[in-house]
Amino acid sequence: MAFPYMEAVVGFMILMYIFESYLDLRQHSAHKLPSLPKTLEGVISQEKFEKSRAYSIDKSNFHFVHEFVTILMDSAILFFGLLPWFWKRSGEFLVLVGLDAENEILHTLSFLAGFMIWSQITDLPFSLYSTFVIEARHGFNKQTIWLFFRDMIKGIALSAVIGPPIVAAIIVIVQKGGPYLAIYLWGFMLVLSLVMMTIYPVLIAPLFNKFTPLPEGELRMKIENLASSLKFPLKKLFVVDGSTRSSHSNAYMYGFFKNKRIVLYDTLIQQCKNEEEIVAVIAHELGHWKLNHTMFTFIAVQILSFSQFGGYTLVRNSKELFESFGFDTQPVLIGLILFQHTVIPLQRIVSFVLNLVSRAFEFQADDFAKKLGYSKPLRAALVKLQEENLSAMNTDPWYSAYHYSHPPLVERLAAMDELEKKED
Repeated sequence: MAFPYMEAVVGFMILMYIFESYLDLRQHSAHKLPSLPKTLEGVISQEKFEKSRAYSIDKSNFHFVHEFVTILMDSAILFFGLLPWFWKRSGEFLVLVGLDAENEILHTLSFLAGFMIWSQITDLPFSLYSTFVIEARHGFNKQTIWLFFRDMIKGIALSAVIGPPIVAAIIVIVQKGGPYLAIYLWGFMLVLSLVMMTIYPVLIAPLFNKFTPLPEGELRMKIENLASSLKFPLKKLFVVDGSTRSSHSNAYMYGFFKNKRIVLYDTLIQQCKNEEEIVAVIAHELGHWKLNHTMFTFIAVQILSFSQFGGYTLVRNSKELFESFGFDTQPVLIGLILFQHTVIPLQRIVSFVLNLVSRAFEFQADDFAKKLGYSKPLRAALVKLQEENLSAMNTDPWYSAYHYSHPPLVERLAAMDELEKKED
């Protein structure tokens, strides 16, 4: 008797939905707590706490609806055989326009185009509501409806330009890969990720945001001096106009080898009036680089990627797997999709472990900035960013452990206090 792959996958998806909904309910209850955690009393203003609480509850209510609709659609697509139905319809469309449906690359691109249209249509109401109702209600949304749709159109156009060559290459590699398929796929995706990491900030990101050099002045000098003291090869220092879309703030760095760049959101500069606070945030980010967190994460992702491709090679010719989901052929793309669904349990475990590692890295980066003498400004910056972004003040420990890649503010401040006590 054939193993019921489809029923097992759908069943596990529903079980995961139930488990994650339970965690969401725990976090929802935490959002409703009427008072600040003791660690934040006297640190966060009551006004900011009330605003944060209202924002978190609104997002939580929206999340419940979105996740319920998502699990219904995803389960229905698999259970009622809509994937094989749509695969056949995409082939019929090719015949209708005079193209060869037997060409797997063309068939796959037709399938992906239709699937992208479907995804855009079904997700659009949620995106609009999240941006123009929830984010606007709480003072974060700054983009116009025109800018929203312009970004969406640009994203679709980029997918149409970049996607086909990548899809075609993957199909050819799988068809010709033979016994070394896993190595070829991993090598291709490694090169692709490096290329995208190189061209994204230079060619793609500027299509959506404006990047300008940080003006000469005290802030620029302090950041450059900090980078120089750590031997960080800083080549460019940018400010991005994040305020055109949202008042949320951030900072990040990117680049390879001796060509590193740091990007500050203009909202970060507006919110942190004290330049030392901004420098403290950068010190934290540079801590990740100095402590090799970025390299560790990159290597871990590559190992996981290779493992996944190795697993895919074991099941890609499984006729039983394809038939379980209603397919009478074995297209490369469909094989990848089905494989991803079958390893969902493993992916959840890996994601949880990576979150634990990431949280540990955040504590280490905080400690790194503290040892550079930025303890007070870093604390002030963390509090200010928490306030200005209206981040959740009360967090459920189970929810946080499962979902958060960064520790909650309460835990970060407590860790910094503990380190100071040990040093004293």
